[in-house]
Amino acid sequence: MSDPLYPFSEIEQAVQRRWKEDNAFRVRRSESGPKYYCLEMFPYPSGRIHMGHVRNYSIGDAIARYKRMRGFNVLHPMGWDAFGLPAENAAILRGIHPADWTETNIAHMKEQLQKLGLSYDWSREIATCHPDYYRWNQWFFLKLLEKGLAYRKEALLNWCDSCATVLANEQVEEGLCWRCGNPVRLRTMEQWFLRITDYAEDLSKGLESLEGWPERVRTMQANWIAPSTGALIDFRIEPPSSRSLSSEIVTVFTTRPDTLFGVTFVTIAPEHPLLETLLEDSPEKIPARSFIEKTLRARTHHNREEPEKEGVFSGIFLRHPLTGDRIPLWIGNFVVASYGTGAVMAVPAHDQRDYEFARKYDLPVRQVILPPGQERSPQLEKAITDDGILFDSVSFSGLSGDEARAAITAHLEKTGQGRMKKTYRLRDWGISRQRYWGTPIPVIHCPSCGIVPVPESDLPVLLPRDIHFTGKGGSPLADHPSFKSVPCPSCGGVGQRETDTMDTFIDSSWYFLRFAGIEDSPRDRPFSPEALSYWTPVDQYIGGVEHAILHLLYARFFTRVLFDLGLSPVREPFRTLLTQGMVLKDGSKMSKSKGNVVDPDQLINEYGADTVRLFTLFSAPPDKDLSWDDKAVEGAYRFLGRLYGRVDSLLEEFPEAGSLETATWKEGLSPEASGVRSKIHETIRKVTVDLENNAQMNTAIAGLMELLNTLSNFQGNAQSEETESRRWVLVSGYRTLLLLLSPFAPHIAEHLGDRLGLGGSRHHGWPVPDDRALVRATVPFVIQVNGKLRATLTFPPDAGEETVSEGAREDERVIRALAGQTIQKTIFVPGKILNFVVRPA
Repeated sequence: MSDPLYPFSEIEQAVQRRWKEDNAFRVRRSESGPKYYCLEMFPYPSGRIHMGHVRNYSIGDAIARYKRMRGFNVLHPMGWDAFGLPAENAAILRGIHPADWTETNIAHMKEQLQKLGLSYDWSREIATCHPDYYRWNQWFFLKLLEKGLAYRKEALLNWCDSCATVLANEQVEEGLCWRCGNPVRLRTMEQWFLRITDYAEDLSKGLESLEGWPERVRTMQANWIAPSTGALIDFRIEPPSSRSLSSEIVTVFTTRPDTLFGVTFVTIAPEHPLLETLLEDSPEKIPARSFIEKTLRARTHHNREEPEKEGVFSGIFLRHPLTGDRIPLWIGNFVVASYGTGAVMAVPAHDQRDYEFARKYDLPVRQVILPPGQERSPQLEKAITDDGILFDSVSFSGLSGDEARAAITAHLEKTGQGRMKKTYRLRDWGISRQRYWGTPIPVIHCPSCGIVPVPESDLPVLLPRDIHFTGKGGSPLADHPSFKSVPCPSCGGVGQRETDTMDTFIDSSWYFLRFAGIEDSPRDRPFSPEALSYWTPVDQYIGGVEHAILHLLYARFFTRVLFDLGLSPVREPFRTLLTQGMVLKDGSKMSKSKGNVVDPDQLINEYGADTVRLFTLFSAPPDKDLSWDDKAVEGAYRFLGRLYGRVDSLLEEFPEAGSLETATWKEGLSPEASGVRSKIHETIRKVTVDLENNAQMNTAIAGLMELLNTLSNFQGNAQSEETESRRWVLVSGYRTLLLLLSPFAPHIAEHLGDRLGLGGSRHHGWPVPDDRALVRATVPFVIQVNGKLRATLTFPPDAGEETVSEGAREDERVIRALAGQTIQKTIFVPGKILNFVVRPA
């Protein structure tokens, strides 16, 4: 790159040194002003920040800086979501201990963030892999266990027989183990769960209060929780199996009990716990078990695409609860045991999925509902899913849908064959992970006492450092004798410590509370109650929409649990949510595999941090995707270079500008100077409104670029202006511009602000528009000839076409442009433009 347009490197290093020396962004509770808690989702320390990070953090930093200038006591912290699978994979592949890999990455990424000049209170920095953080994960777990919100049950996991280990979904590639390439299967194992379903109704209703969240995110969460009211209906297994069953019924859940008389088969999940015993006596056990194995293996592919619906007859029959008819039990690949009851009643005439399945396998279709205005058809071409009047439904025939649902459910309850039930799509949260790099689950398995919680006084249960990583045999903690084998806290006998670690979503479900309460947290609590009462909830939370469901839902659940435990003063953690768009290049998301990654460090070295920040904020609204444009980066750089040059010129003309006191108002300005003053105050109003209304930073920055143009034109074209008025307008104009620019490009704003006597823009309040300046005595009119700009002249706002035309034709620049031309017509836009359309005379 050629010589820089301005010395950004020296400026940014000097300003950042000053911020560090002054502890500029360290914050504590205060009674002197309102609080504001601004938080971006903290990153996983993968090693390097990417442009998505830069955009996210630049948005948050602009908001934090703006709020400080508005007089808020701003909490703006940063930390590291430091547990996770990549660190363990690095240990396996490269022989680097996860802790060392993580700490090295944190150090590098912190240096990168500091180069961007982000206004974080680093005194609150946390890393979730540190014992002083994860001990509280364990403490919370014990509280949940005590309240019955943590429990253990069997669940299906990805299992590689070759490596003898459990795999995360991310470690399964097209059904094969990422490490050895052998097929992966699903295996049932004991897992720990949190009863998030106990809070499903509250989480669903709470969405109504989140007016500061995007509607899209609220809808996504509502659809994930998905409450539905219906009935649980029991189908008795027939004939009774000769083997001992845990249950002699198959229970289904349906929202359409009015269609019960149209049931022609029941479909059960291939992993349903009853199936293994049922199939022992089934004549179809060989094809059924083959289908189950095939289906469960296919599920390890974790494809997002819906698989083709397939099934097999189990060889088992059930009895219809009201008619006594024999109903075949099918096994379907589209039913999962973790949703509902793991079995569904199939009504092909009134459910399109069941209809397609029935046609595929030549199963009966029995219509029992007739919508208004339709006639019964002997052959349905598709399912009839609308409500209607029941027929062929014994005593319930003739009832409407609502009447039938209530009456049939009541009859099932009376006869002990069913009951009304409100259920949710939301499932309990499985938190067990069979790996090392996570929070150890604080329980001990004792042969005599069962599951025994680790005493609180023994927390934290530390991860041992002396671990050998092979990638085989499950969690390496299971092979660490001194970690695994411990005395039972209850009886003193030999017990085994739990070797699963916690899902890393636990770490991110309360970190925002730790940030707020860490300033004076007591030793026996994870955070200070007084600090939480002051700082929470988070006023502005910023992150990608990909976290709309799991992270945000778990954080809402965790905050509610802590509220019920008396530990959190709020039930909802985030008052306002901004989901920033992705950074795209060549039409797709940046990724190493696509070769379209832009290195932030390289950009900072070439253009400076302020340019990088300004580009990411200007190029698109915060909630929209940003398409990478090298020319736009250059444009942001040129804008800052031009600003630097204009302030240099101003100080050459008025060396005393740095010590000049400028009154907020000056009388006796010329019409042109008065117009510039109006533009200054209009810009203050515009930028303020843009930042207050959904942080529309791109339009705010556009307004600053317009103001620089106005000041530059006045600076270059108003040499005849009375000196004192000219100096007053330019000094007050550039000072205002720098204050307004400060949230977006803080280094150059502070440096130039120092030179113009501001003493550092961060020490100043936000400018306030003067209503007197917003009432313009004159406004600029653009004068064009055949669409080309020839002059900008000022006239009263209500000046008519004749007045503007006469004034324009007296201007020397316009006179020259019209010489030798015949005016054919004029195009006039009141208050804005006059265009002479001409042809040669």
